[in-house]
Amino acid sequence: MHINESAENYLETILRLSKTLPVVRSVDIANELNFKKSSVSVAMKNLRENYYITVTEAGFIYLTDAGKEIAEMIYERHDIISNWLESIGVSKETASEDACKMEHVLSSESFTAIKKYIHANQ
Repeated sequence: MHINESAENYLETILRLSKTLPVVRSVDIANELNFKKSSVSVAMKNLRENYYITVTEAGFIYLTDAGKEIAEMIYERHDIISNWLESIGVSKETASEDACKMEHVLSSESFTAIKKYIHANQ
């Protein structure tokens, strides 16, 4: 499963928003990411064409099983990395920003090792 960083960010954002909003729409994603609605519309079209999301006639966006799997993986990476960075003294804001960058480039092997290390040392 190969998906680009931008698509991963959109899927993660949809997942995060779905935890707090009754429904997720393109405008919610645009507001959350500070992107133009037109940019989000293009991204949603690509995600829909690749079967990562479905969009109802009313414009409500839902993750498919494949989209949810990717979103949850990225969300877990973000959460674990940012919490770990905070625990070693990095500010919350910087930890979150750095986790956003790291979550996409870290290999599965490295992430699994970091996760194992963190859990063993808690």
